[in-house]
Amino acid sequence: MSHLLELTAAQAAERIGAGELDPRELFDFYRERASGDELGSYLWVAEDAPEASGGPIGGVPLAVKDLFCVKGVPSAAGSRILEGYRPPYTATSVERLVAAGAPVLGKTNMDEFAMGSSNENSGFGPVRNPWDTERVPGGSSGGSAAAVAAGTAPWAIGTDTGGSIRQPAALCGIVGLKPTYGAVSRYGMIAFASSLDQCGPLTRDTTDAALLFRHMVGRDCCDSTSLDYPHEVELPSAERLDGLRFGVWGLEEEGVEPGVVEACRAAIARIEELGGAVQEIELPHAGYGLSAYYVLAPAEASANLARYDGVRYGIRSGNGDLLSMYENTRHDGFGAEVKRRIMLGTYALSSGYYDAYYGRAQRVRTKIADDFRDAFGRVDVVVTPTSPTVAFKLGERTKDPLAMYLSDYFTVPMSLAGIPAVSIPVGLSEGLPVGLQLAGPAFSENRILDAAHALERAIGFDGSRARG
Repeated sequence: MSHLLELTAAQAAERIGAGELDPRELFDFYRERASGDELGSYLWVAEDAPEASGGPIGGVPLAVKDLFCVKGVPSAAGSRILEGYRPPYTATSVERLVAAGAPVLGKTNMDEFAMGSSNENSGFGPVRNPWDTERVPGGSSGGSAAAVAAGTAPWAIGTDTGGSIRQPAALCGIVGLKPTYGAVSRYGMIAFASSLDQCGPLTRDTTDAALLFRHMVGRDCCDSTSLDYPHEVELPSAERLDGLRFGVWGLEEEGVEPGVVEACRAAIARIEELGGAVQEIELPHAGYGLSAYYVLAPAEASANLARYDGVRYGIRSGNGDLLSMYENTRHDGFGAEVKRRIMLGTYALSSGYYDAYYGRAQRVRTKIADDFRDAFGRVDVVVTPTSPTVAFKLGERTKDPLAMYLSDYFTVPMSLAGIPAVSIPVGLSEGLPVGLQLAGPAFSENRILDAAHALERAIGFDGSRARG
């Protein structure tokens, strides 16, 4: 294994800053690995190393989920309907990371318009899990997660609407952070569900996650939902958890695999050994999160995706008649899961059903946010499994949408509440990674990353097997 592959992104940035590592050598090393990727992680890889631009993370290449617009680079959101689209501008989050010195290495594969939990809904083929290539990497940021886990990228960014950063991070044995809603600009992220979408890092460890996140945050005049981050993002340094209170939820829920429970309980025992106070908590409405999410997110998607009609973007089909152009373009361009969610969302918003479905789902969302508010009056961090299962086999759930949606059971409540959550690998079950989720109140990323860092050090998870 090359010594470059052994370096975390933060270590590589430090060596470049000290003049001990040539950034072009590092870029070429990862470009060669990304070009040779056999997992389906990449949809586009840069041909040449860009000119060195300096900056605090100068020279450490970045893999970018295909959902982000990058000027002049194919950006299709994993959909055939946008095939060949090259945006005239770059997403703010990508622009900020490039300005901080991270050149774009490639665009990563994903579930079409971020709709999926296995990366099997991509219009360009599935991604495979580097721990077992017969299994899925999770979704929808599966390409980013697989690239980091396999060592074809030192770090990556993805998006999380209902778990699309945390769930693939868990299934691939890496760290995934979903920030507080509004902490990172959504400008230039191709929209799925605007009240839920959020951008965040997928990295090898918590230090890399904090370092990348530090350069993504802040108000953006192009996104009215973005906010000034209230304090500096610090690199995590905690080695103990004394004084922190942890509330555990979800280990007794139906459908959680015994191996996942065992790995999570072992990690929770480590929390106590490090000085953390652990107690079981109730989140009375969190179990309804999935039902509310699959009304709200498709409803917003049905409005956002109405713009893809063959007029302005991507492919155009039909016989010259305007109506046939709309119908045939969407028929040919959208995949089955996207069509399913558009129909679900349109139905939920239709006259006579709006209050029965969409209005009720919004009220459930408020109840879930209240649950977390009450919980954070008693504990500092909420702990749950990230995914009820380890990575499942390709094709195992494609004909059962409900089984697929249940993959997000533990991640959706945090998305509905708009709070930050991080997934870290805590062990193996049947030889596959298990993720533990740590969540905190809005803008508590420093706290949850610090707690995750202490736990990460104590557990010492070894992800080198996936890097070959």
